[in-house]
Amino acid sequence: MIRETIAPQEHDLERSVQLRRALHRAPELSEKELRTAATIAEAMRSAGASEVLTGVGGHGVVAIFDGPKPGPAVMLRAELDALPIREETGVAHCSEVPGRAHLCGHDGHMAILHAVAMMLGRNRPQSGRAILLFQPAEENGEGARAMLADPRVPALAPDWIFALHNLPGLSFGHVSLAEGQFACASGGMRVAFQGRAAHASSPETGISPRAALARLMEALPALGSEARFPDPDFALVTIARVAMGAQAFGVSPGEGEIWATLRTLSDETMARLVSRAETLARLEAEAGGLGCTISYHEVFQSCRNDPEAVVRLRAAFDDLGVPHGPEGQPWRPSEDFGLFGALAPSAMFFLGSGIEQPPLHDPAFDFPDDLIAVGARIFLRVLERELGLD
Repeated sequence: MIRETIAPQEHDLERSVQLRRALHRAPELSEKELRTAATIAEAMRSAGASEVLTGVGGHGVVAIFDGPKPGPAVMLRAELDALPIREETGVAHCSEVPGRAHLCGHDGHMAILHAVAMMLGRNRPQSGRAILLFQPAEENGEGARAMLADPRVPALAPDWIFALHNLPGLSFGHVSLAEGQFACASGGMRVAFQGRAAHASSPETGISPRAALARLMEALPALGSEARFPDPDFALVTIARVAMGAQAFGVSPGEGEIWATLRTLSDETMARLVSRAETLARLEAEAGGLGCTISYHEVFQSCRNDPEAVVRLRAAFDDLGVPHGPEGQPWRPSEDFGLFGALAPSAMFFLGSGIEQPPLHDPAFDFPDDLIAVGARIFLRVLERELGLD
């Protein structure tokens, strides 16, 4: 039987939909979410937050709703950033910024917390505090790390941290949740070789990275394991970019680089994969008489769901009659939410956005407005169970 519970009101949802569409029209990339953050901060103040922190870990925003008595602190997280992809939805609220769009649904995640905030403005926690955290730079893996490095975030001392991510291909409103591993570790490895350029008529007088790059294009992917996902030993190497030399027919190249994305289910397997990949690159450099520089970009640690945090989410789903199961977990993509697990027990769940919905990062993706009510109701029930709501 579904228990009576606080739910977002119709006029709140209309405002949250309008907010989402406004955010959708004006997407901003990772670490550049200045206007998005200002919009969210103002929305949190208008909702009646006790305190709004801005400039947290970059452009992060934190809204705090205090109760009248001491008690636990529950943090809910959403993301601010969009993607450098051209939108092809054709909707009236389509991105107005060429080559940038909210094609992962972060606009919808923000709108869900906005609907929660408006209810919290009228129904304060009976004890403790609700903390709504809007994180920048999720897409490049830098945002959670930067927010945790800001002393204002650890000082909030949350007891529990929860988040959701919409998931196309999962039935609308259905939840995917499991204990343990939630998302893969991944990192972008850039190997740059330095040799010596030469005239194209006399390539033997130079030192070209061509052979080293060609061999690495085959050798790096071969480091992937035979273990199929989600086996604990799963490992995958994907070549993302290869380049060498100047754009000139008269020059034999003297420098080149290869970009590879390393992906594993666990951080331990990632450490072993990184070591093997670096050894390959340096051996190729040595064999070819090349200099070698290795750097890492968009690094994500593996994401794990705390068992007790999962229990609390499942209780809220059951109260509301929300269908849920472990299908779709763990996830092959990466997610930096896992870093928040160092601050408090945390868990993240998928919220189905529809079987026919275009996939995340697809130019035709648009977050379904009707999902705002579903996500907000779940989060409000979590807060109601943990803090009580007046």
